[in-house]
Amino acid sequence: MQNIKKLALAFGVASTLSLGLAPVANAAETLKIGFVGVTSGAKAGWGISNVRCMQTRAKWVNDEGGIKIGDTTYNIEIVTWDTQDNTTRAKEGMEKMVQEGIHYVIGPNTDPTAAAVRPVAERDGVMYFPYAFPKELYTKPASNAVLGMIANYQSGPAIYKYLKENKGVKSIAFLAANESDALSQREGGIQAAKALGLKVLAQDAYQSDTRDFAPAVTPIVKLKPDLLVLSGVAGGTAPLIIRAARELGYTGLMSAETAQDAMQLKDGAGDLANGFISVGGASTPEIRSAMMEEFIRRYTEDHGQYDDESNTKVYAMEYILETLKANPKAINDVEEFKKTMDTLSVPNPYMKGDRKLEYVGLTSFGQKRQVGIPMVVTEYQDGEFQTLFVTNVD
Repeated sequence: MQNIKKLALAFGVASTLSLGLAPVANAAETLKIGFVGVTSGAKAGWGISNVRCMQTRAKWVNDEGGIKIGDTTYNIEIVTWDTQDNTTRAKEGMEKMVQEGIHYVIGPNTDPTAAAVRPVAERDGVMYFPYAFPKELYTKPASNAVLGMIANYQSGPAIYKYLKENKGVKSIAFLAANESDALSQREGGIQAAKALGLKVLAQDAYQSDTRDFAPAVTPIVKLKPDLLVLSGVAGGTAPLIIRAARELGYTGLMSAETAQDAMQLKDGAGDLANGFISVGGASTPEIRSAMMEEFIRRYTEDHGQYDDESNTKVYAMEYILETLKANPKAINDVEEFKKTMDTLSVPNPYMKGDRKLEYVGLTSFGQKRQVGIPMVVTEYQDGEFQTLFVTNVD
């Protein structure tokens, strides 16, 4: 795999009415947007979803001729870098973005790699949209990172509260990979559970390269918790744990605060995954706009199958472009971008009704450093995700 992949793509609009753009035949200048994230290894699915969303949106709007920001029409060139979930490569990737003159980057996808790129981003004026949860990335004095998804400390309390009130959950156990991001998410979950008055029966860990999970889950199964939370679990690992727990006789509920893939659950755990609860993508059939339906159709056409996580990943690019449209000075000045984040409010093209694209995060971070998307909690059943409930951050 090449370290750098470039796609020279013209970004326009799917619906000139919904985004307020007019097709332009000849885009004169180029705006580069980068991706620095994991697209290989066990966590590849997280970054691949990002890249495919960017590619699908790019291919779609390319036919419309370009995007007008201020008085200038731009082609957009996408530059991608695979971190391989390695902090050194992540830093190298962000430095490459700076060398390319890029000010706006989507990713990274994990806590350590998101932390690794922060010094480069702040030193060289890059806004980046990580899918990582450490609050220090988004609270002052930090100001260059924008959380691209719902954090576990936002979704966890909502899930536990729902299950306590609707499923009678009173006890809970946590299982996480022995790595920093998963352990951090486990700690956040424990705090949320205790705040709700749930009894924490276990807070165990396993090595990240584990494939046989019977030894890890056996002690937890014996404790019979009402809910087993798989903290920070990767899509390829979740089915293995689910299968091990069910085959050992666990009959309680299971959940995760990380996005999962229905096909991986089906292939890895089959019917044993039925009832598994996780944070879904920021869309459901009930709230999708016609533009979102068209995005899903094009994504499926381009990549063979659609994954629920892309319902969330579709948003980062849209937020970048809409913020630049609202303040063209931000093209080469991230301080102007930051100013605009506080007041941005434009129609959400991916949802029905009058929902807006607005930055959020005041409650969690004390400043608007998170994309505003619906918090959709799903339950896996027979090969697909079904909506359990929908709520919002802030």
